[in-house]
Amino acid sequence: MKILSYNVNGIRAALNKGLAEWLSAADPDVVCLQETKALEEQVNTDLFEQMGYHHFWHSAQKKGYSGVAILTKINPLHVQAGTGIEHMDFEGRVIRADYENVSVISLYLPSGTNLDRLEHKFKFMDDFQEYIDALKKNHPRLVICGDYNICHRSVDIHDPVRNKNVSGFLPEERQWIDRFMNNGFVDSFRHLNPEPHQYSWWSYRANARNNNKGWRIDYNMVSENLKNNIKRAYLLTDAKHSDHCPVGVELEL
Repeated sequence: MKILSYNVNGIRAALNKGLAEWLSAADPDVVCLQETKALEEQVNTDLFEQMGYHHFWHSAQKKGYSGVAILTKINPLHVQAGTGIEHMDFEGRVIRADYENVSVISLYLPSGTNLDRLEHKFKFMDDFQEYIDALKKNHPRLVICGDYNICHRSVDIHDPVRNKNVSGFLPEERQWIDRFMNNGFVDSFRHLNPEPHQYSWWSYRANARNNNKGWRIDYNMVSENLKNNIKRAYLLTDAKHSDHCPVGVELEL
């Protein structure tokens, strides 16, 4: 199963930049999208259907904001939009597709751009952990793909010293990722790729992407019990439909 996760920073803008053609060539089985910024009816979904994808959407109540989706060539047994937790769901940040031997989640964790949003982010993180703890009882084989808006370690950010007090690299956020992984998840990319200077997001400012001054905030977290099924994990930095790049994982199931 070839899974790609991609924060597209607006699905309609990404389609205008050639996303559909790129996706056809990449040919993943499952695509987890974040920050779609659109309702399903605002998107030319025929493009996905022509490639053989079923598509499922969980959009924010606020138009042009947030939103997640899953495109899948494998027909899921069940799709769950949202978590059932209101403060998490009104911004369209979690959608899950259940298959015969794995469940795949597309997650868009909030960013902490100001004090109010930072408080919201921490509440979201705590409640998401509880949601996953409960979910694992019935769905023990999980792949949680998405934009976590957190760099885990110094190796995941171009300037750890200057960014130590910036949301996305705060000690409390990094500790949360530690706890989350210690609770039964593997960072599939780092599991196979220990080398530094590998990022998934770059600011639009100061030519950051060309200078590779980035952050690795997008992950495919795989349940510990699937660790031996991870065959490949990679960043597709040549895909430039967004300020993020796609992150991939391939599982042998």
